Amino acid sequence: MAEFFSFLGDPNRLRILSFLATKELCVSDLAGLLNMSESAVSHQLRNLRAMRLVRYRKQGRNVFYHLHDHHIFHLYQAVAEHLDEPE
Repeated sequence: MAEFFSFLGDPNRLRILSFLATKELCVSDLAGLLNMSESAVSHQLRNLRAMRLVRYRKQGRNVFYHLHDHHIFHLYQAVAEHLDEPE
């Protein structure tokens, strides 16, 4: 678990998960939203796939990424809600 949460400590990975929590996106869309190169986004997505946080589907030449499953969405949502709570 420590490795998992340490992995999520990267701001770029969290930003990717944040966008994918709302909708499915391709690498070029994510690169534009994140102001990162497509290569850098692809590298992060490869790492996120290895940790089973995101999945992809191919549609023609396009590859669309989304959160791996409802557990990842609920984890993201729970942390976001916790951080938004007043002290």
